[in-house]
Parts: sequence; structure tokens; C-alpha cells
Amino acid sequence: MKVKEEHALSGQNRKTIEQPAKWLRWFYPRATWRMDKRRRAVYLTFDDGPIPEATPFILETLAKFNVKATFFMVGDNVRKYPKLYERIVAEGHQVGNHTFNHWGGFRHTTKAYSANTEKANELIHAHLFRPPHGWMRWEQYFWLGRKYRIVMWDLVTRDYSKHLTALDVVNNVKKYTRNGSIITFHDSLKSIDKLRTALPEALQWLKEQGYECKTFE
Repeated sequence: MKVKEEHALSGQNRKTIEQPAKWLRWFYPRATWRMDKRRRAVYLTFDDGPIPEATPFILETLAKFNVKATFFMVGDNVRKYPKLYERIVAEGHQVGNHTFNHWGGFRHTTKAYSANTEKANELIHAHLFRPPHGWMRWEQYFWLGRKYRIVMWDLVTRDYSKHLTALDVVNNVKKYTRNGSIITFHDSLKSIDKLRTALPEALQWLKEQGYECKTFE
């Protein structure tokens, strides 16, 4: 997703960046923002990969904790690194579509955006979709929602932010995680240095708190 402070959420306070505002949930009412509030479970997601600088470490860390996640992948990265895509699938993780070129929906027509998404899905073969930057035109949302389950987020860790440390990322997980949270990390160059510390610490904390890590059906 790679949410930016400067994008559509920029008018909100910092908490809104980590957890989406109600108006944003209302704007995409049939999207999945949070799972079952009654279950002690969370849904780990990783956006923007796969890339050789980050994906192997993420997979190795998930394997150490014996948890599965959902990778919302950029089609062009899958084209460039098909072995990483194959490894993600082989290790039992879920895959999702994040467009072919990591397009922001407001910058493109619905026709072009949908075509870019379908181009990505020729490689990804997913029934899940997440819009890059966390937003898209309502027409795009409506059109893509006819084919895909649109998965948004309940918690953005902000691991991509140059203004945060690995400890800040872990603290965001601790502060905002709740039953049914869809937690967004990033499989990217901007995130990997922080994730080398933050991801294992976050997974250990989730385990200690009794959260089960699940994937979408």
C-alpha cells in the first residue's frame, strides 16, 4: 500500500494514518477493513514486493515463527523475480494483486487502471486486491469489486517512513493491534532495514499476546 502522509489521508491526524478514518471506511463500504472482532487473530499483509533485497528475509522470519501472511504484489516485480513469487506460493502464503505498476488510482482512468490490474493478475493469479497508496476512484473500486475481494487495512505500521525507527514500527503494532486487525507491512527497500529488527519483535509480541496469524479465504 505504501500510504503517504501527503496523500488523501494527509488532512487527518497521525492516528488516522495508522488506523483509517471512518469516512474512508464509508467511502469503500464493501471493502474488507477488519476481520472478526470476536477472534484473537490478526492478518499480516506485505505490500509492494517481491524483491530480492527484502522478500527472502520476510519469508525466513515468517517461517521461524510458523505463521502465514498475504503478499500484495506488484505485477512488474513478479515479472522480474518469478522465483520469489513461486517461493511465496510454495511456502503456503496467500497472494494478492497490487496492480502491475503500483499505480495510484486517482491518476488514471478506470479503464486504464483496470487493465493494469488485469495485466498484473496474468502473473499473480489472485482473487484479492489492494489499491496502491490505499485509495482509488470510486468507479475503480466498484468495477474491480465485481471480480476481486478488496482488502484494505486496520493498521498501517508505517515501516516505510524515513521519520520512524524500527522501535516506532514495533510500538505501532503494540498500540493499534486488536482482534481482527489487518496489519500492513511493506516488502520494499524503504522498509527492509527497519523490518530486520521490527518484524521478528512484532511477531514475538503477537505470539505472546495470544494472536493467531491467519490468511484470507
